[in-house]
Amino acid sequence: MADQHAEPGDPIVPDTKDWTWTLQRPCPDCGFDARTVAAAEIAATTLASTAPWAAVLARPDAAQRPAPDVWSPLEYACHVRDVCLVFDGRLRLILDEDGPRFANWDQDETAVADRYGEQDPAVVGPQLQEAAAVVADRFAGVRADQWGRTGLRSDGSEFTVLSLGQYFLHDLAHHLVDVRA
Repeated sequence: MADQHAEPGDPIVPDTKDWTWTLQRPCPDCGFDARTVAAAEIAATTLASTAPWAAVLARPDAAQRPAPDVWSPLEYACHVRDVCLVFDGRLRLILDEDGPRFANWDQDETAVADRYGEQDPAVVGPQLQEAAAVVADRFAGVRADQWGRTGLRSDGSEFTVLSLGQYFLHDLAHHLVDVRA
């Protein structure tokens, strides 16, 4: 039987779905219900949702794709690290500016440009934990009067600080399911 694992450089079908619907109903794939997350829970949930990645990256097959069109656990970990960085930047913008528009972020383009599949799991793990700690600290520092501040994604979707945090947490939860953690 032929090996079904893809190489890190194999192309991935881009994800073009608009996932903002996860703010209105539970995700049928991962079960996460963003509506149930209170503002005060975002920081702790960020840390809890990123802690399992150390064990995921310690797997001997962490860099192997389970199928040609599915990221490896390593590639997902790189993505989660970068999600933390991107959302920290977006949170900073909302807190510092009135009604900012977020720059577009093409996750698939980033995965290719940054060669996610070729990165070192021993390096990615600490980077992911550090990025998660930074964004968790920033969410922990949000004042009560700031949770309703808004920002716009490049496609026009509007987020409050609260909905940005809830949306962000869905991404973290969903990718743990993707790697069976």
